[in-house]
Amino acid sequence: MKTREELPECPVATTVQLVGSKWKLLILRNLRQRPWRFNELRRDLAGISQKVLTDSLRSMEEDGIITRTVYPEVPPRVEYALSPLGESMSPIIDAMEKFGLYYKTLI
Repeated sequence: MKTREELPECPVATTVQLVGSKWKLLILRNLRQRPWRFNELRRDLAGISQKVLTDSLRSMEEDGIITRTVYPEVPPRVEYALSPLGESMSPIIDAMEKFGLYYKTLI
């Protein structure tokens, strides 16, 4: 997790820094449904590269937004899920969904 000094002073800029990329928002959208495995996310997020997905998941884990659980199986199974902090971002995703639906009615 970043320190207070590493974050922008503006709270909106802080949120944008944490989840401002297209891919992070779509990862959040998916993880609201259930825990996902890496390859499930990669298949569902058409156009995302393995590197971008890996970097996004690592960054979101470091920021405390998601959790990564490694199960002691052969082959190893890893699942990504929203942390309580990540779940607290649901109203943001809800608002974006609502706006997107509204916008589509204007076209």
